[in-house]
Amino acid sequence: MAACLVSVALAAVAEPSRETQPESVSIGSRLELFVDGHLIESLKGARLELNSPRPAERVLFFDREWEGGNSGYVTVFRDGGRYRMYYRGASSKGYAVPSLLRPGETSVPDHPQVACYAESHDGIIWTRPSLGLFEFNGSTDNNIVWTGSGGHNFSPFKDTNPDARPEQRYKAVGSGRMDGKPVLLGYVSPDGIRWKRLREEPLLTDGKFDSLNVAFWDSVRNRYAAFYRDFRHGVRTIKHATSANFLDWTAGQWGDFGDTPPEHLYTNGTVAYFRAPHLFLALPRRFLPWRQLYPDAPVPGASDGVLMSSRDGVRWDRRFLESYIRPGRDPRNWPQRTNTPARGIVPTADDEISLYVERHRSAPTNHLQRLVLRTDGFVSVHAGWSGGEMITKPLLFEGDNLVLNFATSAAGSIRVEIQDVRGHPVPGFSLEESPLIWGDEIEQVVRWERSHRKAISDRPLRRLAGNPVRLRLVMKDADLYSLRFQ
Repeated sequence: MAACLVSVALAAVAEPSRETQPESVSIGSRLELFVDGHLIESLKGARLELNSPRPAERVLFFDREWEGGNSGYVTVFRDGGRYRMYYRGASSKGYAVPSLLRPGETSVPDHPQVACYAESHDGIIWTRPSLGLFEFNGSTDNNIVWTGSGGHNFSPFKDTNPDARPEQRYKAVGSGRMDGKPVLLGYVSPDGIRWKRLREEPLLTDGKFDSLNVAFWDSVRNRYAAFYRDFRHGVRTIKHATSANFLDWTAGQWGDFGDTPPEHLYTNGTVAYFRAPHLFLALPRRFLPWRQLYPDAPVPGASDGVLMSSRDGVRWDRRFLESYIRPGRDPRNWPQRTNTPARGIVPTADDEISLYVERHRSAPTNHLQRLVLRTDGFVSVHAGWSGGEMITKPLLFEGDNLVLNFATSAAGSIRVEIQDVRGHPVPGFSLEESPLIWGDEIEQVVRWERSHRKAISDRPLRRLAGNPVRLRLVMKDADLYSLRFQ
């Protein structure tokens, strides 16, 4: 009986001819998030909901004599059993808002910009190792890893390219000037601590580069990717270039944000999301230079953080124009260039990821704050109490099981129906035959446990793999964050 039902199911899945099938989305066994509409055919009574991270600890105050109120441009990444952080040490007391200063507060004296390093075993408690590499005010007891050109926005990464030379296992980019023009320079290191210029010639010359530019090895597309600052029609925006060897780069392509209104994206903070590296996630700092909440602010402006995504590095999905990281109730988070998200999204527990944001910029209390989010929890397909549903485009998958990252209320639920490309339920996988899914799980396998399917319940989807199917998810008081087949 089970074999007969499987045969019927396969016949239903393959029912349309190649000429009449809608275009399928091949996802294999990779994890897919709902930060865009890539998988979605329709939503009824449901919506995509932006889920902002919650504030956690203040993890590092920039209060050392080589740091100060203008420190920032932070890069964080996980490197084996430790976390690495790089940031600019800088102070310029002239940017502080006088009305926000407290009696007796002192600022770090102004000094040249330097690049600094901190590390952590958990992404929460950070220490500054005494590196002894560069002298500051007569002492080498500091965590400075670079000075001079590039110190303004030194942005390292660990090069996971299998062909990378050991003495260049860590790479970085930073801005400089040549012949009076801005350029992007390259740096290399064997250990992430001791750095040198890759070469005298710049990597890129077609940008302004005057904020935190980023580069990394794109393991999905087997090339280096760079995302960097330029101006278009007077608006701060993002360009994208690629390279096979980190030396020779394509001309930069302007970021395409569709028909959304132009906004100053001061930084970009782009990463290949570590659980789904085919997907670029960016946390730009959005800058509104004409806003001034405090009349005595020496420089106008206000900033917050936004979330956007891309599947090619050029076309960006900006459906969420609302703020992702707000300034909040703290008055020191409202002047000009504060609230800059760090470049880095890292796991800090099995069910948790951490983001970081600079707070209180230009104030004596300038610091980095950790923000916390459930794993994959940036955006969810959300249905309220009255219920809703999502139907996917036809999907081509690999694997034996469907795995969901979801949360419901105690009274909520999710049911899953597998359909052929015409929207007909596949026998054995209709909505009525779906298990009632409820709870809160990062990875839960959907178990079809009907008595006539017990013989193959451990691999229920094995015979459907490689054929286009749709998923219909009927939800009540529930959120779906990601899915994958495995």
